[in-house]
Amino acid sequence: MLDINVTVEVEETLSSLNDALTAGDVKAVAALFATDSYWRDLVAVSWNLKTVEGPAGVTDLLRSQLAHCHLRNFKIQDGEDPTWDGEVVTAWVTFETDTGRGWGLLRLKDGRIWTLLTALQELKGFEENRGTRRPMGAEHGARKNRRSWKELRDAETASLGYETQPYTVIIGGGQGGIALGARLRQLGVPAIVLDRHDRPGDQWRSRYKSLCLHDPIWYDHLPYIKFPDNWPVFTPKDKVGDWLEMYTKVMEINYWSRTEVRKADFDEETGTWTVEVDRDGEKVTLRPTQLVLATGMSGKPNMPTFPGMDSFKGTIQHSSQHDGPDAWTGKKVVVVGSNNSAHDICAALWEADADVTMVQRSSTHIVRSDTLMEIGLGALYSEEALANGVTTEKADMIFASLPYKIMHEFQIPLYDQMRERDAEFYAGLEKAGFQLDWGDDGSGLFLKYLRRGSGYYIDVGASQLIIDGEVKLVRGQVDHFEEDSVVLNDGTRLEADLVVMATGFGSMNGWAADLISQEVADRVGKVWGLGSDTTKDPGPWEGEQRNMWKPTQQENLWFHGGNLHQSRHYSLYLALQLKARLEGLETPVYGLQDVHHLS
Repeated sequence: MLDINVTVEVEETLSSLNDALTAGDVKAVAALFATDSYWRDLVAVSWNLKTVEGPAGVTDLLRSQLAHCHLRNFKIQDGEDPTWDGEVVTAWVTFETDTGRGWGLLRLKDGRIWTLLTALQELKGFEENRGTRRPMGAEHGARKNRRSWKELRDAETASLGYETQPYTVIIGGGQGGIALGARLRQLGVPAIVLDRHDRPGDQWRSRYKSLCLHDPIWYDHLPYIKFPDNWPVFTPKDKVGDWLEMYTKVMEINYWSRTEVRKADFDEETGTWTVEVDRDGEKVTLRPTQLVLATGMSGKPNMPTFPGMDSFKGTIQHSSQHDGPDAWTGKKVVVVGSNNSAHDICAALWEADADVTMVQRSSTHIVRSDTLMEIGLGALYSEEALANGVTTEKADMIFASLPYKIMHEFQIPLYDQMRERDAEFYAGLEKAGFQLDWGDDGSGLFLKYLRRGSGYYIDVGASQLIIDGEVKLVRGQVDHFEEDSVVLNDGTRLEADLVVMATGFGSMNGWAADLISQEVADRVGKVWGLGSDTTKDPGPWEGEQRNMWKPTQQENLWFHGGNLHQSRHYSLYLALQLKARLEGLETPVYGLQDVHHLS
């Protein structure tokens, strides 16, 4: 198909779409979609993160939202020619509604819409002061009693939370809270980020010393400020911490360190929260309208209990408490678990000359880092991708445009390639007794992450230690502890001076239970997962991440987190939702998530 014909096909489709939208003809819009089709909307139409399927789903969405939002004016994005791969036509598009402007990605198959992504980018009248709208900074001329930038910032930080109240309080000052704080700052939403550590970035600095990002740098940028071109591909944890601290300062985020949240309560009559905090020994009461739990994609540490733990004479730690191997040279260490943290901790302990045994309780998906970069991420997040015009922002949108319902169909062939490429590596692991899996349907790492947030390791060296027998491997379940050992259910005794429980984390609504109430946690329900009815992701199908970055069943309570990529990308949509509410815009939510699972 000639490029001009591709462009004509897209333009004709968009013209028909615009005509039907302007006429309010929902039936005509739905007729443009294929029987098997998907429309993923990020806030623009639904004021939610929502995927609808097929003409029936399109009809339901528009009957609910079209009269309010007046979706219109779809165009091919300037400077972006549609492409054709022999089966699917792909086009970058822009559009607008009464309240905002957005962009998205359209795919046509056999002349009808197969997938459509619509994502809100800005609110009309409340655009960010960036680019041509950037602030002047200096005020030229002379004016009596003028205050400097520093004086204004000092006055703001002294007042906010005391004389004036923030509109939003963000609990958790890791990459998620910091990214959202930066977004809200640029949108003019008064917000405070609360964190118990001494400095921004201490969440990373306090972890075991070998920790580094397993995702490549192109995947990990924060909003507004990208990592420098000479930044390492895989960032060590302390370097991440320093970057987050710098970022917090230069982005002028109101960040309260050494702050513990004691209690939060919601007043239904006033629609505001009361958040009691201990700020470095000072008791402060905050009264925001919106409360965001940005405590990561995971909840509280899963710390199982076993008979005999109280009598164990050694040390028992959860992996989140483990600060490194230095104290354990020459000691016997048992690490219970076989996912990312377990592998990293085992490798670091081996390097420090500890005697290390990993206890694998269930199968684990492993993919080698180099292979993942080349086959899994290279087309979107790499120097090669940038050279091909795929910016971070475009990569995020391309990834977001693949409906979760069919994402596994795109992932399975990639992981088949990885399995073939690294066949000798996997044979070595299996020979060592390691139990491997590729996800319930063979779709590998990303789907495991999206469905359950666990069950995988990106290999940066620990797997070879297992293959070579340097890190000992046993399989089974812990039955009980004795004074000097861990005993498995088959009777195997593992002598230990230290036991690290790399046993993962619970759902994020566990934090809601602790900070607010169990009633609110149950009202919100399970956080994370798609409802894929696969291991640790029970159905029914929900089509989006449960409760993440969108309205929940608890008014004015939000959850934000995930990896650096998700913190960057989805912080925009959460920030826009909060800004719209601050400004009193109508935000009718389509498809508020039902609660099927409490934790």
